[in-house]
Amino acid sequence: MSRVFNFSAGPAALPESVLRQAADEMLEWNGAGCGVMEMSHRGAAFTSIVEAAEQDLRDLLAVPKDYRVLFLQGGATQQFAQIPMNLLDGGKASYVVTGAWSRKAVKEAERMASAIGGRIELAVSTEAHGFRRFAAADEISLRGDEAYLHVCTNETIHGIECFDFPALAAHGVPVVADMSSHILSRPFDLRDFGLIYAGAQKNIGPSGLTVVIVRESLLGRAWAGIPQMLDYKVMADNGSMLNTPPTYGIYIAGLVFRWLKEQGGLAAMEARNKAKASALYDFIDGNDFYRNEIDPASRSRMNVPFRLREDSLDKAFLADAEAAGLAQLKGHKSVGGMRASIYNAMPLEGVQALMQYMDDFARRHG
Repeated sequence: MSRVFNFSAGPAALPESVLRQAADEMLEWNGAGCGVMEMSHRGAAFTSIVEAAEQDLRDLLAVPKDYRVLFLQGGATQQFAQIPMNLLDGGKASYVVTGAWSRKAVKEAERMASAIGGRIELAVSTEAHGFRRFAAADEISLRGDEAYLHVCTNETIHGIECFDFPALAAHGVPVVADMSSHILSRPFDLRDFGLIYAGAQKNIGPSGLTVVIVRESLLGRAWAGIPQMLDYKVMADNGSMLNTPPTYGIYIAGLVFRWLKEQGGLAAMEARNKAKASALYDFIDGNDFYRNEIDPASRSRMNVPFRLREDSLDKAFLADAEAAGLAQLKGHKSVGGMRASIYNAMPLEGVQALMQYMDDFARRHG
């Protein structure tokens, strides 16, 4: 078997050791006589899995005691509607728009506000600048009476990352953050946020699982007509098990959390991610055949978009990359070009192989 270096933005690569352990435990988990997908979600075996997963996640993120961890379904996109349904409470919320995902979030929130009551306002948008940087702190305009401030702290499509979380918290309203594509890539203080959420398929596990971590004081504010399945407080009160949760996704996430702890935790992962991203950006900046158009201060460590000197070479670049065992480098259809997603599971060797290939391709076509 020959595995490629998988640069997909999501579903993304998982640590090989996690996949091998899951394969070993597919037919039988820990003497249970069956695999995880076959277990009752209310039985002792799965209870031990989900409790360990939550505790390891709490350890990694230093989750305060007054925050609840929810393992939900529906993906991060469902949260675009679920957040105002739970937090807007007839008031107003402000949104920072710095890329495709935060733009989608605000549009969905506006739809929900028109249906349930309340108002959505735009704190700032960088769209006029081509989504090439995160918003500066002094550009975010708030009055202080907002129910929450929503941000996407890593824009997967455009390759933009926010690095100053305390500046967001300084506005004095609960910060709600879509962290789908960089959660667990570096340490941060969770108290800077009222709620964070993330689809699992980037740095946590398989698609189908969504992690929400919410301050307890924000629970119990849901719109009166909210379905029980979408009410954070109901899900928290039921340990994320009002219905059958995504059991296998939680199991894989638990293996990933344990793997992260074995690697040295989030400080160690940040050092590795800095090294990978710096090497790739330095290569791109030092080769006039390639370019990255994002403000260097906002460049994502997880998603590195780049373009070739001539777009007409894109097809050949991708075909030759696939042949070289470098997969999923095509940029998102809305922006074109290339994108290398180098999440936690991508080893430095994968980035080095990509740079070697890019150098060879440039020499052959330059």
